[in-house]
Amino acid sequence: MPAETFPAEPALSKPVEAPAATQRLMSVDALRGFDMFWIIGADALVSALNQMSPSRSTSFLAEQLEHADWEGFHFEDLIFPLFVFLMGLSLVFSLSKLIAHGGRVEALKRVFRRGFLLFLIGLIYSGGVSHAWPDIRLMGVLNRIALAYFFGGMLFCFFKPRSLALVCVGLLAVYWGLMTFVPIRDIHLEKSALAQRARAEGDEKTAALFENKEGRNPSAVKNSPAWAAAQQMFYATTNYVTGTYGRGHNLSDHLDFQYLPGRKYDTFFDPEGFLSTIPAVATCLLGVFAGLLLRNQSVPDTRKVAYLLAAGVLLATLGWLWNAEFPVIKKIWTSSYVLVAGGYSAILLAVFYLIVDVWRARAWCQPFVWIGMNSITVYMASNLLGGEGFVKLAPRLAGGDVNNFLDTHVATGFGELVVAIVGLLLAFWFVHFLYRRKVFLRL
Repeated sequence: MPAETFPAEPALSKPVEAPAATQRLMSVDALRGFDMFWIIGADALVSALNQMSPSRSTSFLAEQLEHADWEGFHFEDLIFPLFVFLMGLSLVFSLSKLIAHGGRVEALKRVFRRGFLLFLIGLIYSGGVSHAWPDIRLMGVLNRIALAYFFGGMLFCFFKPRSLALVCVGLLAVYWGLMTFVPIRDIHLEKSALAQRARAEGDEKTAALFENKEGRNPSAVKNSPAWAAAQQMFYATTNYVTGTYGRGHNLSDHLDFQYLPGRKYDTFFDPEGFLSTIPAVATCLLGVFAGLLLRNQSVPDTRKVAYLLAAGVLLATLGWLWNAEFPVIKKIWTSSYVLVAGGYSAILLAVFYLIVDVWRARAWCQPFVWIGMNSITVYMASNLLGGEGFVKLAPRLAGGDVNNFLDTHVATGFGELVVAIVGLLLAFWFVHFLYRRKVFLRL
C-alpha cells in the first residue's frame, strides 16, 4: 500500500517535480480535489441548473451548496473542516518522515515555516495592505488553516497518539466550557439586532447607522460612527447571561468585538475569530488520527476502511447528540460541529481510500487529483480573479449575445448554465496545465 502523501501547498518557491505515483496516497489528493471542486465552479453549475429547471432535487442540491444560516449543517459547511482534516492527515506523513531523517528540530522548522507562510498568504488573500490599518483583516480561511496546521503540527511533534487523543478531547471540552459558562453582556452584535435595539430606545439616528451597510465597507470599520455606537451600546449593557450561542450573542463573537484587531468579516465579529480557532485545532487532530491509521502498515487495508467508517459514524452520532445542548454551528466552530464534520470527513475518506487506493479504480477521479495536488494554488487563483473564481472569466467566452441566444433558442437560463460549465472547464484546464507539466508549487 502506498506509504507517502504530501499536502498540496501554495507556491512560494521554484516548481518541483511530482513524486512518483507509488509514493502517494492518491485517495487523499482526490478527496482534497473533490472538496475544492465545489467552490471553484461546481456550486455555480448547480445554481444555474436550479434556476434553469427547478425541481425538488436541484433545489435540494442548491440549498446544500449554501451555508446553513446559523445552526444546522449543509454540505457547504463540510468543505472547510474537511480541508483542515486532510491537512492533519497529510502532516502525519510529511512530519514523520522529517522526524525519522532529520529529527524533531527539522520537523519543527517546517511547521514554523509553513505556518508562517500560510498565514502571510491568508493576509494577502484578504486584501493584504491594500487598505490602511485598522481596515486590514487579520483572520480568514487561510489564516485559520495556518493556525490549525501550526498548533496541530506542534502537538504531533511532542505528543504520542494517546496523549493527542486526550488533548483533542480537552480542546473540545474547554471550548464548550468557555462558551457555556463564561458570562457575556446580554447584547446581540449583529447589525440588524443593534438597529432594532436602538430603535426600541427611540434612537433613530443610531439605528440608521446599522442599516446603511456602512459597517461592511472596509473604509468604515473601527473609526466609523457605527463602530462607536456599537461600542457605546455594548459597554452600556450591564446585564450578563451564560450559555447563549446566537449570532453576535456568544462569547466567541463578543471577544472578537472587544479584542480582535483589524477588520472583521461580519463587521463586529469574525467567523474565523481567535477563540473558535481552539476547536479548529481539534479538527486538525482528527485528521492526524486518520493519518496515523493509514500510515500503520500492520493494519490491513480493508480493516482501515472499516475503522474509518466506524469512527465516522460514531463521531457524527456524538456530534448530533451534543447538538441538543451545544448546537452545531459552523460560524463559531462549536465542538458538536467538529464531531459532525469530522465524522463525515472520516466517512468520505473511507470511501475514497477504498475505491482509489484499495480497489485502485482511479480513472474517474483524475480531475479531482489535478485540483487536489494544487488546491491552495487554485484557491488563490480564484481569489485573484475577483473572488468568484474562473466563473468570472467565463462570460468573456459565453456571455453577452451568446448567453442571450441560448436563453432564447434553447431554454430560459441555459445561457447561465453554459457560463457555469465554461467556468468549471477553465478551472480544470488550469490545474491540468500544472499537472501535465509536473509543476506542484509548494511552501
